[in-house]
Amino acid sequence: MNVAGFDRILRNVLLVPLVAILLGAGILLWQMRITNATVAEIQSSDERILQVVSIESLIVDEETGLRGYETTHDPVFLDSFRAAEAILPQALKNRQALARTPERRAAFQALTSDYEAWHSGFAEPLIATIESGGHTEDLELNLQGKRQMDGIRQRLADLNTLTMQRRDQYIRTWHHQVRLLSFALIAVAILLGLLIGFYIRASLRKVSGAFRQSHNALRIRAQQAFRSEQKLRTTLHSIGEAVVTCSPEGAIESMNLVAEQLTGWKASEALTRPLETVFRIVDEHTREPIENPVALVIQANHPIPTSDHILLLRRDGTEIYIDDSAAPIRDKNGKILGIVLVFRDITLARKSQQALVANEKLAVAGRLAATIAHEIHNPLDSISNLLFLMDGESTPEESAQFLALARQETARVTQISRAMLSLYRESKTPVPIDLKEMLESVLLLMDRRFQTLGVTLTTDLPPGLIIHGFPAELRQVFTNLLTNAAEACTQFSNQPSTSTSPLIEITAEPTPAGLTPEGLRHPPGTTICIHDNGPGIAPDILANLFQAFYTTKGERGTGLGLWVSRGIISKHGGTIQLFSATQPENHGTTAEVFLATNPTINPT
Repeated sequence: MNVAGFDRILRNVLLVPLVAILLGAGILLWQMRITNATVAEIQSSDERILQVVSIESLIVDEETGLRGYETTHDPVFLDSFRAAEAILPQALKNRQALARTPERRAAFQALTSDYEAWHSGFAEPLIATIESGGHTEDLELNLQGKRQMDGIRQRLADLNTLTMQRRDQYIRTWHHQVRLLSFALIAVAILLGLLIGFYIRASLRKVSGAFRQSHNALRIRAQQAFRSEQKLRTTLHSIGEAVVTCSPEGAIESMNLVAEQLTGWKASEALTRPLETVFRIVDEHTREPIENPVALVIQANHPIPTSDHILLLRRDGTEIYIDDSAAPIRDKNGKILGIVLVFRDITLARKSQQALVANEKLAVAGRLAATIAHEIHNPLDSISNLLFLMDGESTPEESAQFLALARQETARVTQISRAMLSLYRESKTPVPIDLKEMLESVLLLMDRRFQTLGVTLTTDLPPGLIIHGFPAELRQVFTNLLTNAAEACTQFSNQPSTSTSPLIEITAEPTPAGLTPEGLRHPPGTTICIHDNGPGIAPDILANLFQAFYTTKGERGTGLGLWVSRGIISKHGGTIQLFSATQPENHGTTAEVFLATNPTINPT
């Protein structure tokens, strides 16, 4: 049974008894109205009887007064006669008007006629005779008056008897109606009680059945929810990442085993505590506290991605590197019910990354060692030959010329050694860097290699392009990019079907503040482009080149060069992108590096 059906049953359980009671009340009210009407008839009969009695009393008063006056000739006895005489005609008229049947009205009309006949035919002449001093001992006259009065009394008695009989009939009817009303009340109460009882019983059976079904369904769902919760708990305790759930206010609600191990807090101790008490995080460079992820999720109203450069301060005071992410937990209406925080220990990964970066630096140094040895060996050979010539049979002019050439070669060796030292002389803080000077020092180290490979080099490096950063790391980046460009265009030009000479073009230009291709705002700086006319890179390969250990050089490559280079450029707040074309008429690859003039640098 759904909620609507349950509501309908409850509504009917309330309405049906109410309707039944109202119906029973209506029937009882109708019966009571009939009974009340009968009582009204009884009361009306009583009033009519009282009126007849009143009329009879007035007639008696009038006759008594007349007989007293006749006997005593004292006018005092006429007072009651005159009082009754003034009222009686109107009383007869009123009583006649209350008669409900024509027979009754005719009877009262006859009574009125008899009274008027007695009054005018006997009473008034008798009074007149007495007043004139005549004699009233006439037996026949008195008998006539008596007969008339007896007729009036008889009519009054008959009318009163009829009224009394009707009143008795109404009283019997009333008693019968009261008994019927009592029986009806009992019958209606019993009937309504049975009907309401049976209906409520049937409704309650439906509700009880629905309740049992709902109870069984809820029990099954509770069992399923318990199993799901157990599975979830087992899953949370089995996964290798730390998981913490919090209320929207930031109070911890649950922690898995990994979270306990990483934070140093037991779940039982951490429950209901604020997240920032257990999950204390700071920036690994500035040591400043980082904003609570729960607050960030509430503000953003969407998941917060993994953060970089985070140190977790454990309960025992030790520190570990972590990355974390947080997301809201919502109900079906989208309301945030809580926050889930996921983080993992990346200390080992961070150390491995640092080791890889160091290894890549060594690999770059190894690759340059042979070139530098060759660069230094050639001038030293030249100096040895010049000294041999000077030690032989040379003229002073020739010796001076040989000495000048030896000085030039010595200066070249000094310049190469200084460039080599500057490549790996690591500064502690960012320093101003003249990009033209730095790029030219890198090209000096690679000049002989470019000549050996037959690479034509063109540069457009305007002076005065100054940025702030770490020179040694940036030299490593551009050394790696130039090496890749030289290898790409040389291999392509050596193919039998290709007649293109290897060419590398290097340009640098100031870049005003604006938006990156991803829509992010960047500060003013300089963009350096290194373009080669090699075969280009296929899109599926291009998308993976910045991944660690991904290489297209086979055993000759480590797959770390571009990965490390991107890390260095990102560290300097810049960007590095590769653009490539593989069409026969348009081929080659461009490495575009943007470096901000005054970046915010987080040294590692």
